[in-house]
Order: sequence, then structure tokens, then C-alpha cells
Amino acid sequence: MTDHDPGVTRLLRRARGGDETALAELMSTVYDELRVIARRQLRGRGGGQTIQTTALVHEAFIKLSKNNEPEWVDRCHFFAVAATAMRQILVDHARRRASAKRGGNWSRIDFEKVQLDVEEQTELLIEIDDALEKLSRVDARMTRVVECRFFAGMSDEETALALDVSERTVRRAWVKARAWLHVELGLGDESTNG
Repeated sequence: MTDHDPGVTRLLRRARGGDETALAELMSTVYDELRVIARRQLRGRGGGQTIQTTALVHEAFIKLSKNNEPEWVDRCHFFAVAATAMRQILVDHARRRASAKRGGNWSRIDFEKVQLDVEEQTELLIEIDDALEKLSRVDARMTRVVECRFFAGMSDEETALALDVSERTVRRAWVKARAWLHVELGLGDESTNG
């Protein structure tokens, strides 16, 4: 997912300019990559899943296309925004499921391995979202780094491109964000929990 595809960047600019045909072209061009992001977010799911990769991609794209003034700068930025949209959809889905059932004990989250069972760990997903909302008030960049790294599975390089910062800045923010989230989620010090 590098930013070396000028065709996608042109489509994004056309879409920003209000060209509705550009959105359709964009969807067919980036569909496979959006499916990869969705699969990463849904990884580790058991057999009782109620949201599928395709549905998540389509819901995210609908959410993105309803944005009256998209500000997508380039390919990486678009995928970072798509990851945020998917996170919001999954959290909404988790909140609906959590209202139907309670439970879910967890003692550790490995933020390096994007494996969160959306169906079985609905409360955890909601807790992570709530923690990210708090983190965004403390440091919006760290929140964006978590969305790119944890939810979209982007590399340091891809995250740096999406956020228009250096890789070093991404690595520092990622370390700080993971530590902050471990404390906020009551998991203790990350060094003792993974």
C-alpha cells in the first residue's frame, strides 16, 4: 500500500472536486486493498460472525462517499481514513452486540498483532474505542497512529505517508500510544503484558 499510484491520487482529487464517477472508479480501483484492511480488522473471528469482510468494505465505502467534502490527499491518506471508518463501523457493531450480551475477560492485548475477535470481544473493542477517544483529546496524532497501525495494519512507512510525518515520529507515537492504552485499559505496564 504505497503511494506510488498516481491514478488513485488523480481519482481522489477528482472525487474531492465533486466528480461522482470518480468515486465509482475509486471503489473498483482500491476494492482489493480495502478488503485486506477489513480482513485484518476481522482476523481471529470465530464461526458465529455476523459481519463479513465484504459488508465491512461496503459500509466503509458508503460512509466515505457520504462525506460531502472529502479531504483525501493521496492514496495512503485515503486508506488511513478508510481504516477509521471501519473502526467506527466495528465499534457500532460491537456496541449493538454488547447490549445483547455481557462478558469478556481479557488480560493482555498485543497491539503488534492485529488479532481482535470482534464477535467474542465486543466489550474490549468498545473499551479500546473509548480509550482512543480519550487519547485523541490528549494527542490526536497518537490516535491516528493507532488507527493506521492497529486497525489498518499499516507499516511505519505507510503510516508516516498517510499522516505526513517521519517514520521516527510514527515509531515514537506508536510506543507511547501502546503504553498509554495499556494503562488506560487497566492492563498495567506494557513491558510486563506484551
